[in-house]
Order: sequence, then structure tokens, then C-alpha cells
Amino acid sequence: MPTTMDRRSLLGRAALGATGLIAATAMGSLAPETAFGAAAQYPDPGQPDPNFAEGLITGRNQDLLQVKGSDGRLHRIQLTTGTSVWKLRPTTIDQAKIGDGLYARGVLLPDGILAAESVWVNIVNLTVAITSISRSGVQFDHHGQKVVGHVQPGTSAAVYNGTPAVTDMSMLKVGRHAQVIGAWRPGTNEIDIATIYTSH
Repeated sequence: MPTTMDRRSLLGRAALGATGLIAATAMGSLAPETAFGAAAQYPDPGQPDPNFAEGLITGRNQDLLQVKGSDGRLHRIQLTTGTSVWKLRPTTIDQAKIGDGLYARGVLLPDGILAAESVWVNIVNLTVAITSISRSGVQFDHHGQKVVGHVQPGTSAAVYNGTPAVTDMSMLKVGRHAQVIGAWRPGTNEIDIATIYTSH
């Protein structure tokens, strides 16, 4: 079993399992769930959404990102002072770094550059089984891969049976299945937990 996560498989699986999450519009919301709703919108059957991009940041020239998509497509993404950026929590555009993965939604300009309205950096959406719990984290099994989840005080939350999110993780149980939205730590099998969705 591999000890580090394959980024391509993470991004490929990231949009799976979004059914049942909080619905949000693709434009205007920076809620992490929105990233996966945005990925599922196609203006023409069988065609990628021109106003959405995902992939790995391979270059940065000030506020212009070069991104290689998991499908091999190359994107140029322009960040502006109006771009909303999520990296575990709302943050600033300087937090998007070479080597990070991202989802971006915005407007495709005539020159092929995507002017980003919202960017989610290193976001993952994983279906998992809880394998162990400690004060500082939760370990998961994701399709046979071990994932280490780090609890971030003041940020990480749990949603039990669809109730409002709470910071109390004490009702998580080993062996239960869950859905986890978090921020991947590039090059590792570790994530920082944003929200865990599970039942009691």
C-alpha cells in the first residue's frame, strides 16, 4: 500500500461523493463544498466548463498562475485583489504556491486566461473509513490508502447526521464511514481537516 497519496488520483476522486453536501452556487461562494459543485457544471454535454479549471500549479509570474490539469490541459489563471482564496480557510492570493493543487472558477477571457473569482487551494473531498482517533487528529482509510487528518483548532468541524457543524470531534467513532473536506499537504498522505460529515 502506498504511503503517499497520488495527486492525480486525489484530484480525480475529489469531485466524487458530493451528493448530500451543502448545496451552493458555483459563483460567489467560497464555501469549500462549492468547489465540487463548480466542477460538475458543464455548459455543453461532454464539454469541459470553460469557466472552471483544476490542476497543479507549475509556475507563477506575480499573479498569473500556470496550472497543469489532471487531464493534461494547461491553464493560465489570473488572480486579482478581488479573487477569493480558500486554503483550509479564507486567505490571501499569495498563499497559492507552486506545487499546490487547485480548483478555480471565474470568467474565461478572449486571450484564454481564466480571470479567477474563487480559488480553492489543495482542497480534497474524500470518502473514508475512520481507523483511529487522537486528540490532535483522525486517521482514515481512503480506498486502501492511509490518510492522516490533522485537526486544526478553531477551523476543523464535524457535521453529525446533517446537524449544524460543531468543533466537537468527540462523537466520531472508529469504523464509521465519513466524508472529509480538507486541505492536502502536497507530497504527503496528510490533510488538514476542514469538515467531517458522518453519522453518530
